Amino acid sequence: MPDLLLELFSEEIPARMQRRAAEDLRKLVTDALVERGFLYEGAKAFATPRRLALHVAGLPARGQDVREERKGPRVGAPEGAVQGFLKSAGLASLDEAKIVSDPKKGEFYVAVIERPGRETIEVLAEIIPAIIKSFPWPKSMRWGTASREPGSLRWVRPLHSIVASFGPETETPEVVPFTIDGVEVGLTTRGHRFLAPQPIEVRRFADYLPALERAFVVLDADRRKDIILHDARDLAFARGLDLVEDEGLLEEVAGLVEWPVTLMGAFDERFLTIPPEVIRATIRANQKCFVLRRPPGPDGRERLANAFILVSNLVASDGGAAIVAGNERVVRARLSDAAFFWETDRKVRLEDRLVKLDNIVFHEKLGTQAARVERIASLARALAPSVGADPDLAERAARLAKADLVTEMVGEFPELQGLMGRYYAAEQGEDPAVAAAIEDHYKPLGPSDRVPSEPVSAAVALADKLDTLVGFWAIDEKPTGSKDPYALRRAALGVIRLILASEARLPLRAQIATAATGHGQASEAFAGDLLAFFADRLKVYLRDQGARHDLIDAVFALPGQDDLLMVVRRVEALGRFLDTEDGKNLLAGSRRAANILRIEEKKDGRAYDAVPDQGLLNLPEEAALADALRTAGAEAGRAVAVEDFEGAMRALSSLRAPVDAFFDKVTVNADDAQLRANRLALLHALRAATREVADFSRIGGEGR
Repeated sequence: MPDLLLELFSEEIPARMQRRAAEDLRKLVTDALVERGFLYEGAKAFATPRRLALHVAGLPARGQDVREERKGPRVGAPEGAVQGFLKSAGLASLDEAKIVSDPKKGEFYVAVIERPGRETIEVLAEIIPAIIKSFPWPKSMRWGTASREPGSLRWVRPLHSIVASFGPETETPEVVPFTIDGVEVGLTTRGHRFLAPQPIEVRRFADYLPALERAFVVLDADRRKDIILHDARDLAFARGLDLVEDEGLLEEVAGLVEWPVTLMGAFDERFLTIPPEVIRATIRANQKCFVLRRPPGPDGRERLANAFILVSNLVASDGGAAIVAGNERVVRARLSDAAFFWETDRKVRLEDRLVKLDNIVFHEKLGTQAARVERIASLARALAPSVGADPDLAERAARLAKADLVTEMVGEFPELQGLMGRYYAAEQGEDPAVAAAIEDHYKPLGPSDRVPSEPVSAAVALADKLDTLVGFWAIDEKPTGSKDPYALRRAALGVIRLILASEARLPLRAQIATAATGHGQASEAFAGDLLAFFADRLKVYLRDQGARHDLIDAVFALPGQDDLLMVVRRVEALGRFLDTEDGKNLLAGSRRAANILRIEEKKDGRAYDAVPDQGLLNLPEEAALADALRTAGAEAGRAVAVEDFEGAMRALSSLRAPVDAFFDKVTVNADDAQLRANRLALLHALRAATREVADFSRIGGEGR
């Protein structure tokens, strides 16, 4: 079956856009084909710095013929209806329609519309130009004289040529015929800009791929990554070193070269006195190079080596010596700057930098970073006992946590904030717990990031995130839909993970009120909404951990559930209970009771929440259930009061047999009104007993 080869050749595409652009091209073309009834066997897209390419295999040569019967008006219908039918069906007269009889509705006109399948190449000539003209680049540009014309082509960088061929392997493929803004489709592309700049004729994907290889272009980005990674490891191994691997940098560098050549450079050993993270950030940010490390020493610590790996886009005649020398000059200059920043920053104590935070606005409605530091310090002291931290150390760490924002090093490398604060704190003799908290107070930054385990770190991290959340809720700047410009969902998830990891007893309503005081506000107006936000984030977190969403809803439905650690423990105990036969049967009985109550209370317009009258318990099954409810309800309540949720579940499990017997032998809606009301009150007592641990009506049986 025929294949499609499409290549869009341009000036250099930014590395960060390449992978997404290749996927967009594949999806847009294949979706458009499928929408028109053209199925295919497989499709793969590729990107290099100068081209997007797509191979679609196993397309039909032409579309299938279409036969459609379109029902029209009844025979004898008004002229207007007939003419409308003829026009919509594309018929010249009723002679071209047939008449079909319906035993119930009479005779109708039916148009038989037959359309021959279109040639695939014609469809491609419509699809591809439309996709190119509307391609979803994050940023695009116009160029040349055509850019002055309205509606002219926009592309990420100037588009030079288009290859689009279609045909089977056994025949010479055809060029898909179209032109866009003077760029005419053909079968000519180009290889590497410097190593093979001459034109290359290609016909199909089978010869396109090797032709590019001969012209020093590796089309597949993942293969370029593999080449870089393996060659870098080999170079490092040959010197007795290890590569410090960096997936993000590897992805970026693979998007900067079409023919990767790895080389090794070096820098002066004196720069190794700079913190290793600074060396890595300097070499990575300025030269897109990988750093190397020596094997662990006798103390078990790893040390950086005074060497780095660079990736060139050239096979140089001198073996890359000039390229290495040029990179070494730049690295030396950048490391000299970093060494200067390091030495300069160490001369000023962190607390002496705090005055500069008055000049940094955190948010126009929330004040400066200095004001924020005061709030976080106060909140960290208040939170410290809950996580087992020393209040003085927590307050000290919080006061110094943002000081490195005004250092030279963080000004140059913002990604080192917190880390540099830890180094400077250690240099000036701060308690190790304070230094660690300065680095860790931003954590966790995402679902896979490490959660601080040290109590002082946890206290400051919690204070930082709670202050952020309460502040933005106080000024009504909450996430909406997919928009979350202040990363408040991430902050809430961070609070949840910190609480659970430290097993902190931290009722959130009280903490929200404390944080709101720091903003000079009362929390009553927004505390409920913020607690609901935490509940939603906890549901997401627990679902990701495998918990049932309905169990989370069942626990959160109870009043006053703002102690997240207890919520999680209750959910876990409830899940284990419902995995037992007693739990499953009690759930079925309690849901049945809740459904009956809901229906009858709605019908009667009243609640049956009175204590059951012992004198009206006529049947032994009623009396047995009443006795069991009194005992189990009291035991479950006592167990919940001491946070023994497993014990509460065991107490409820004793209800299984009397509940089963009650529904087997007792008619709830008895003819006697007093008897009926008393039995409904008994069902209310069952619902109340189970609500000691959860709202069973929110639990969906076996569902998740």
